[in-house]
Amino acid sequence: MIEKDLKKFIQNALIEDVGDGDHTSLASIPSNATSQAHLLVKDNGIIAGIELAKMIFKEVDSSLKIKQLLKDGDKVKFGDIAFIVKGSSISILTGERLALNCMQHMSAIATKTAYLNTLIAGTNCKLLDTRKTTPLNRNIEKWAVKIGGGENHRFGLYDMIMIKDNHIDFAGGIANAIQKTKTYLTENNKNLDIIVEARDLTEVNEILSQGGIKRILLDNFDYKTTKQAVAIIGKQCQTESSGGITEETIAEYAKCGVDFISVGALTHSVLNFDLSLKAI
Repeated sequence: MIEKDLKKFIQNALIEDVGDGDHTSLASIPSNATSQAHLLVKDNGIIAGIELAKMIFKEVDSSLKIKQLLKDGDKVKFGDIAFIVKGSSISILTGERLALNCMQHMSAIATKTAYLNTLIAGTNCKLLDTRKTTPLNRNIEKWAVKIGGGENHRFGLYDMIMIKDNHIDFAGGIANAIQKTKTYLTENNKNLDIIVEARDLTEVNEILSQGGIKRILLDNFDYKTTKQAVAIIGKQCQTESSGGITEETIAEYAKCGVDFISVGALTHSVLNFDLSLKAI
């Protein structure tokens, strides 16, 4: 992750939550009070967001001390302690909710990613995330996918060409879309990989006829057609399955021989991982 982007995220999140002050803590706790609290794991899975939580507490108060007991990516169980934070009581309470919100969400994503990876173990297929992320939270959500053992797809519209169905239709067909893209990249001196979505085997063949494609995205193909597409494509370019793939179907798609499977549910459909910050 780019540190300056994370710092900006933390600062904006604190502005949203703290405003002109944590008045409950300021009103009820002596300004010079110190204490300590630990991050208690109340779930089973993969912990993520510890490094971000450390950054959050340091942004709130650089004098806070954190004793780290676990690291991002560790397998955890109910009752484990991830870290202990010591220092100003008010500062600990001010950073508590943001740290927990981030860690609960990131740990849920990492746990889901790790689980789906177990389902495709033994194949050569790699698990990808998508752009289906919470606005302004993409960096931490994709970070969590990496912690869970997945791979990041493009980060945005700027770092990869992905010609999807609407692009194809708006451009007047696959050939037009690809040719225009190649011209654009040349004229603008950009070196971006090109991925093109196919809706059926006819489109797979059309895409291959254009050449210069990094990967073909097999969108909403069934198992039989996916296997046929993989056979047609061979080593000409990479293959990726996507479109409504679930934990019940991911293993079968991986067995079809695709190089990648992208799953939007890694980031858009997870339930929070149960964590608490408790005074000790």
